[in-house]
Amino acid sequence: MKYRILGKTGFEISEISLGTWQVGGKWGSGFDNKKAEEILNTAIDNGINFIDTADVYEDGLSEAAVGRVVRSRSEKVYVATKCGRKISPHTNEGYTPEILTKFVEDSLKNSGLERLDLIQLHCPPTDVYYRPEIFETFDRLQQQGKIDKLGVSVEKVEEGIKAIEYDNVSTVQIIYNLFRQRPQENFFTLARQKNVGIIVRVPLASGLLTGKFSKDSHFSPEDHRNFNRNGEAFDKGETFAGVNFNRGVEAANALRSIFPDKENLAPMALKWILRRKEVSTVIPGASKVEHLISNLSVEETPELTEEQILKMNKIYDDYVKEEVHQRW
Repeated sequence: MKYRILGKTGFEISEISLGTWQVGGKWGSGFDNKKAEEILNTAIDNGINFIDTADVYEDGLSEAAVGRVVRSRSEKVYVATKCGRKISPHTNEGYTPEILTKFVEDSLKNSGLERLDLIQLHCPPTDVYYRPEIFETFDRLQQQGKIDKLGVSVEKVEEGIKAIEYDNVSTVQIIYNLFRQRPQENFFTLARQKNVGIIVRVPLASGLLTGKFSKDSHFSPEDHRNFNRNGEAFDKGETFAGVNFNRGVEAANALRSIFPDKENLAPMALKWILRRKEVSTVIPGASKVEHLISNLSVEETPELTEEQILKMNKIYDDYVKEEVHQRW
């Protein structure tokens, strides 16, 4: 495992880490504590020392599993969680210092941790980024010893740019992959200048970039890849990185033509992300140990050649750029 510094947090974390949206079960299929703990322990066994969760993942069960495993291990494992999505309706007005403080305290109880290494605002409405009192709340929580660092998880590049104007924002979690390239333009430069750590989520475009789907692939009714393709439940960009599914399958097939000897394209897609030194870590999810091991295989994957990168970028230009580039 290779490690990188998470911006001004100073945390030295694994470049491949673990997102836990679907740990312990596939999206929408219920939570299996035994399976979750197996995945989490395997991750730590293989050098992962940064785990991302959220209070809304299985209504706190994910936080509890993460905390339970981390507390049982001797290694230092950084725990990042997120808060804000429990606000219903999820509006700017619902964000108050009082409710966010309660969310942090609830996450501490869920996880059994004495302090949260990183708390992140969980894709709040854009107007929240223009309210200094929200960000000042976390200075007080830090002084109280309840959190160490503050970050944000954003939907749009513009939100990330606004968020890092606040000095106490140490990290930005953002969607970045072969099918979502806009962050590497201005945002990466600004984040580097401010020494802000970049956490990349949805690195495989909800599985599209594994190359394992066809246009006939089906997903369970409870899976967001079935019910959120047009943003019916939350931001459309969280599902297949906002790319039309059939178009995404065509793009993935074009990617396979660059790597015809690779059954699983995930390591190539992750390698494409990690070529950018601005990226501190990538947090692909895993609903089974096999997915985790597949993601970790990127560490043994040769570096991409310039020719391969150019061909990969051309797929973006030819298949998806017009559809997604300016939206997020």
